[in-house]
Amino acid sequence: MGIKVDVKKRVGEFCLDVQFQSESSRIGILGASGCGKSMTLKSIAGIEIPDEGEIEADGNVFFHSGRKIHVKPQERNIGYLFQNYALFPTMTVAKNIGMGLKGSKQQNAERVQEMIRTFQLSGLESRLPGELSGGQQQRVALARIMAYEPDVILLDEPFSALDMFLKDRLQQELMEMLADYKGIVVLVSHSRDEIYRFCEDLVIMDKGKVVISGRTKDIFRNPEKKEAARLTGCKNFSRIRRIDEHHIEALDWGVELQISRDIPKNVTNVGFRAHEFIPIWGERRENCIKVCLAGTAELPFEKKFYLKPENLCWFLQKDKWWILEEKGMPDYLQFQEEHLLLLS
Repeated sequence: MGIKVDVKKRVGEFCLDVQFQSESSRIGILGASGCGKSMTLKSIAGIEIPDEGEIEADGNVFFHSGRKIHVKPQERNIGYLFQNYALFPTMTVAKNIGMGLKGSKQQNAERVQEMIRTFQLSGLESRLPGELSGGQQQRVALARIMAYEPDVILLDEPFSALDMFLKDRLQQELMEMLADYKGIVVLVSHSRDEIYRFCEDLVIMDKGKVVISGRTKDIFRNPEKKEAARLTGCKNFSRIRRIDEHHIEALDWGVELQISRDIPKNVTNVGFRAHEFIPIWGERRENCIKVCLAGTAELPFEKKFYLKPENLCWFLQKDKWWILEEKGMPDYLQFQEEHLLLLS
């Protein structure tokens, strides 16, 4: 089990230069649109041919420029779930699922029926894709992939076109459907929630390169790089001046911060997630900033407070609104030391 990708490919002005390796069976690739996520996935699938490098998955070498290996896409035993599911619009559900099966007519028919039962598509066998809901289309696309038992499944932004309610439900359905799958799943997304929910290992990409890779929860806890922190949801950043091993000046926030752990010399920025502030009423404490409101936004389940300096924001979940109703706005917000992100 495991996957190794080390490839370079230039397309016009864009250069993909990606290296990562994982022994996990659930891997996420997170990044903004245009960073090279889909190109990486297509290189693994064999749809794109890298200029140089190597790709190996589950012990199989799919591409190796030095050894002149390039396994054709149809011979890689990889299932690719596209954003739009890529179902054949004039084929029934049953025929879509049976596409690509290479057994006898009877074997194929039995396999299709097994997939219809597994993916809860009974009664829909004769329908066309246009007659199905988004969730049903996704199940048909996944059933078609699973019918031929691939070693690797590639998911390319499978929920990007869905509304929030449907997206949440289909994410859960997909996790349940893949629970018993023993192969490797690579999920490409620009949604940190999808990645955190589904993936054990994480690769964060920016401008065609890997910013950081490793265990998903470790990277969210300590992203190390500013761009990785931004992509994992951090809103507050400041340039820093390192005073000594345990003190920094956050230049954009106008505050000195004391940190008990050693501050690495390569740190150039500090980050702080908007949900992690501790409100303080009364006298100023260590690692605090005075609350000077620049603006607010109230959402159904969250209040957002924008502070001066204007590049700081504090988000408060609905279950904590009562404290403001009782005490009013705090005098200060405290940066909890364990949640300060030291970034390079």
